[in-house]
Amino acid sequence: MIRIVFFLAVILALGFGFSWLADRPGELYIIWQGQRVEMTLMVAAVLVTVLVVAVMIIWWLVRTIWTSPQSMTRYFRARKRDRGYQALSTGLIAVGSGDAPLARKMLDRTKGLISSDSEPLIHLLEAQASLIEGKTEDARKKFEQMAEDPETRELGLRGLYLEALRLGAHEAARHYAERAVEKGPHLPWAAEATLEYRTQAGRFDDAIRLLEGQRVLSGMDKKVHDRKKAVLLTGRALSKLDADPKGARDDAYMALKLAPDLVPATTIAAKAYLRENNVRKALSTIEQAWKIAPQMELATAYLAAGGATAQEKLKRADRLEQLQPNAYEALYASAWAALDARDFDRARNKAEAAAKVSERESVYLLMADIEEADSEDQGRVRHWLAQALRAPRDPEWVADGQVSQHWLPVSPVTGKLDAFEWKQAYGPAPGLVSDGTANGADHAFRSLPAPAKASEPIAVPEPREVVRPIENPITQVDVPDEPEPKPEPIVLDEAAPRKRESANEDQPFFGRPPDDPGVKPVKEAVAKPATFRLF
Repeated sequence: MIRIVFFLAVILALGFGFSWLADRPGELYIIWQGQRVEMTLMVAAVLVTVLVVAVMIIWWLVRTIWTSPQSMTRYFRARKRDRGYQALSTGLIAVGSGDAPLARKMLDRTKGLISSDSEPLIHLLEAQASLIEGKTEDARKKFEQMAEDPETRELGLRGLYLEALRLGAHEAARHYAERAVEKGPHLPWAAEATLEYRTQAGRFDDAIRLLEGQRVLSGMDKKVHDRKKAVLLTGRALSKLDADPKGARDDAYMALKLAPDLVPATTIAAKAYLRENNVRKALSTIEQAWKIAPQMELATAYLAAGGATAQEKLKRADRLEQLQPNAYEALYASAWAALDARDFDRARNKAEAAAKVSERESVYLLMADIEEADSEDQGRVRHWLAQALRAPRDPEWVADGQVSQHWLPVSPVTGKLDAFEWKQAYGPAPGLVSDGTANGADHAFRSLPAPAKASEPIAVPEPREVVRPIENPITQVDVPDEPEPKPEPIVLDEAAPRKRESANEDQPFFGRPPDDPGVKPVKEAVAKPATFRLF
């Protein structure tokens, strides 16, 4: 665009100049070697212009002819280089698609067209071609050569790091990541890997220093930086909770300033206050986190803080429910505290409300405990246990598909930082047919069996011994058959105490227990007197 504008400007200047000369005519006389040459000023200007153009054309021709050998050489060299780069590009595409024969063919062609010393990508193509061919040892040697070259050092170290991870050599992978961070602190992959390895080793101070350097060198996002730093501070607080409660408390509070929703930091700070016998501050810390994200781990720590009595737990449960009235965790904590205080009616009401908010396994297990403690009705207990088997699991600490009892700063499977999530480890089975209800708590409470009534046992008469004929191989004596005894009717006496006759006292009961509400009354089950035949 600039060239076009410049060309137009030159044309306009020439036109303006010739126009100016045409408006001002004049004569030009030249005497050269005794001859007089006479012409107008316009003709003289045109001749000068033509002469300049002719000189420029002649100079261009002479220069082109003079430099033609070098030009031809550069042309063929550039053409060869272009063909080499085309082969290199095709080879890298073949490596990405897993076409080993084509990648090897393009590698050989590239080496014949381009010098490997002038193009480092040829080393990468050779290493990757060896990898997809299964020649891991050749690839490793090539990556080691690249790691020694300052121009390809980072590329070689990354290749060695990935190969070590593939082989499961985590110590070697850590070594290559550390080297890469030393040579290139700005590399995100090396910094991330080194950060995870230092956290796994418990070197939280080194990990925090590396994270601070990454924020400056690689321009890390502030939210990402604050979250990672909060996780590292929480891990450091967890590591020194037993030996240094005050230091653990300070680290946990710094973590909460960066990430207020980090529940493990809250629990660690509360535990540190309890180690210092400051129950009031521990409860206040949990309340602040409870307002942001109610979680069962917080409720458990809040109720059990300072060895509270059953009545104190009830008051604390009321406080949690006041802060989060419609939260499942608050209702469940209130039901659990009421059970501990032997207030069964309140425990049932709160548990039912929690189940209607969110149907979970824990609330049905709690209902089973309530029935066991209150009525000892095994039929109702079994009903709640059956509901618990079908209910969704409660949230747990999950990292890379593995469930853990406690939170950790890194995943025990992959070593990833901040991998733990508070969620349901197992969801509903895929393809499960649903009845269309989002919450089955209403049906579970409606189908609860009625309380079982005390039923009386059936008195079973003791069997009599029947004399059979005795066969003697020497002398056979005919013994007259005794008349078969008439069966005695079963007497149903509701006032009689429950007991078993001596003959059936040790026999196990293979049916449903008599106190099961599904068992029909004895009078309905026995339509007529039963008879007994022993043989």
